[in-house]
Amino acid sequence: MFKSGFVSIIGRPNVGKSTLLNYILKTKLVITSPTAQTTRNPVQGIYTDDEAQIIFLDTPGIHKPQDGLGSFMNSTALSSMVGCDLILLMEAADEKIGKGDRFIIQRLKDEAECPVYLLLNKSDLLTREEMMAKLAEWNLLYDFKEIIPISALNGDNLDDLLKTIKGDLPEGDMIYPEDMITDHPEQFILSEFIREKILYFTHDEIPHDVAIVIQKWHEDDENIDIMADIVVNRKSQKGIIIGKQGSLIKKIRYQAKRDMKKFSGKNVNLELYVKVEKDWRSKPKYLKEFGYDENDYS
Repeated sequence: MFKSGFVSIIGRPNVGKSTLLNYILKTKLVITSPTAQTTRNPVQGIYTDDEAQIIFLDTPGIHKPQDGLGSFMNSTALSSMVGCDLILLMEAADEKIGKGDRFIIQRLKDEAECPVYLLLNKSDLLTREEMMAKLAEWNLLYDFKEIIPISALNGDNLDDLLKTIKGDLPEGDMIYPEDMITDHPEQFILSEFIREKILYFTHDEIPHDVAIVIQKWHEDDENIDIMADIVVNRKSQKGIIIGKQGSLIKKIRYQAKRDMKKFSGKNVNLELYVKVEKDWRSKPKYLKEFGYDENDYS
């Protein structure tokens, strides 16, 4: 009896959704960083074993949007609750329940048509007594099908999570080929590695003012040649990314190439250029051009 279905992972920014998916898939598919709202587009990760195929949808963190890009991210996350077989609401066990959490709970009450699990991440940071109090607090807010304390970083309870998910999925055939781990184009995955390195090296200086646009791509059996634009909001940000005598962009290029090679299994030649498009995050023309059109997910 084979099971298959779609599972949406939702939650506030920076609660560990992408870390969870990467751990389950045993590969770095989704970029991560300590910076909130790192994930912008929904990323589909496919887990397959002898018993089931689980199609996970990793979504942007749900937050109060400040511009067009923020609205896009919220739309993609909230729309993922519709049409799936199971919803995983992920929360940080060591944080207080706030307005953002209650907003998501209300949307679940209004729109969720499938079972909802609560995953309390970073459970290893709490004592048993603290965890019991946290479980009781969440139990008052929603009728969860399951509440599972986990550690996405360490893998605690993730085997039990997969077993429980399989029990709630419908019987069905394999939807994707057995060796497929995502339906996203390779160009998208590799371009995200560039953005991750920028977030890592620039920290709060350039939080979310960066978009990556692939201008040229050539691939053969052994090599991938990529030319990409790093798009920023302001001229001062261009200088930060390039660094003194090009020092920082060299680091970004080197680190991104390393992850690209590991993911693709091919040699990667990467050229990077920095381009300024003022206030692109709020201009529909650029949001659509850079792949952040919320009408595609609303």
